[in-house]
Amino acid sequence: MLWIGVRSGLRLRQGRRFVENPQRRISKLTSILDIAKAMVTRRDLESLLPMVIEEARQVAEADRCSLFLVDREEQILYTKVAQGIDHSPRIQVPLGVGIAGHTAKTGQVINLPDAYADPRFNRAVDLSTGYRTTSLLCVPMYNTNQEVVGVIQALNKRGGPFLAEDEELLLALGGQAASAVENALLHEEIQQLFEGFVKASVVAIESRDPTTAGHSERVARLTLGLADAVERSTRGAYQGVRFSADERNELRYAALLHDFGKVGVREHVLVKANKFYPHELTLVEQRFDYARKSLEAESLRRQRDRLAAGEDPETVLADEEGPLAKRLREIDTALELVRRCNKPTVLPAGIQGPLAELARLGFLGPDGTRHTLLSQAEVELLSIPKGSLSPSERLEIQSHVSHTYRFLSQIPWTRSLRRVPEIAHAHHEKLDGSGYPLAAPATSIGIEARMMAIADIYDALTVSDRPYKRAVSHDHALEIIEAEVRQGKLDQDLFRLFVDERVPEVHLDPPSEAADREAGTR
Repeated sequence: MLWIGVRSGLRLRQGRRFVENPQRRISKLTSILDIAKAMVTRRDLESLLPMVIEEARQVAEADRCSLFLVDREEQILYTKVAQGIDHSPRIQVPLGVGIAGHTAKTGQVINLPDAYADPRFNRAVDLSTGYRTTSLLCVPMYNTNQEVVGVIQALNKRGGPFLAEDEELLLALGGQAASAVENALLHEEIQQLFEGFVKASVVAIESRDPTTAGHSERVARLTLGLADAVERSTRGAYQGVRFSADERNELRYAALLHDFGKVGVREHVLVKANKFYPHELTLVEQRFDYARKSLEAESLRRQRDRLAAGEDPETVLADEEGPLAKRLREIDTALELVRRCNKPTVLPAGIQGPLAELARLGFLGPDGTRHTLLSQAEVELLSIPKGSLSPSERLEIQSHVSHTYRFLSQIPWTRSLRRVPEIAHAHHEKLDGSGYPLAAPATSIGIEARMMAIADIYDALTVSDRPYKRAVSHDHALEIIEAEVRQGKLDQDLFRLFVDERVPEVHLDPPSEAADREAGTR
């Protein structure tokens, strides 16, 4: 028996004879075996089903064939492939309605020498397409559980009506196709399930820092766009490089999940806007305010003591007003400097001197002891030359890459996706060994991570304003990246392709308004 799962009640009609010669029959059976072997290797319905239908047409010697699949939840039969018909959207038929619907519901083979003579035949399709159906053969597709998962329908056999042998051959082909279709549908469901997991993971990552929403998806689009540019390259170091479908899928997942490890970074560090956290700045400002009041109180006490000693009031007031005003201005100036240095901007040269002076400015506390306006640790924090993170916080942020690798390594990736953790792990490595977390040399950094590094930096520079930085224009971002290329940190050939092939313009939406503003003020 050639086919799998054909009901035992569906036997050849013994009173009918085959008119084909043995050689043609053997040829058709061999063809079915060949297509069965080919179906084993197919995982996507879009390539599998047209192959099944074309084989069915040839085996049954029909003019056209169609394939319908059963949706048990919706209780419908819907077209998946229909030769000669452009069906968009898909054609849907309730189970039990029409020839195909009847076969899907009952599992019966329907062989009509004259389709128009059967009241179940729907003439509307012929009327809409101008096609004339004469003979029709409709057979069920059974899976191994004896369930009808679809229907193959053949139209207009060449040379006369369809024969019992055509029924047998299409049933055999349908049985093989049913198993292949179920495997393909299961594969699609697994893919959709995994895709949903990936998207949910990205949402979870970006919900911790809403200002980065869309970053992972944009990095994936830019990275794949750069991969396209590499494949089009006719010169340079990457001439002839190609990425298979599996490699592109692997690259996409690595790009989408490259920041997955941020779930392991404390949220207040992840979104830190300034060098002081808000509550820390409030404490500093309260300290400065107390220092002002302390100086005023000291001055009043001195005035009281001198007046009690009988000194001239005007002289006492004149002696105190000038020095007090000067000290208060010093405190106000110092607080202004603190607020300015608290921002994550690049500090101007020579600012460390005035900041160091702040550690020497002091005031008297309630207990009469002397306190400084800023601790040494606070001065060091304000002295960070660029950005808002202290050295320990920067290490914590950088640890997200190690977290990413550790988390992704726990996933039982398929063989075609096994390098996802490795690629994501290397997206912050630099060719000169200055990257993190491994400080890997250039020879160990693959092209996938090199492409992702450029995409990641570009998007981080050009997206809408974040609390800790302003967006820059497209041109300014390219200048910044080019500077890293010149320093030997990023791949020169890939960056040239990124620019020459206009990867951001082609694969991303128009620049943000923030970037436009920056571009207009440069």
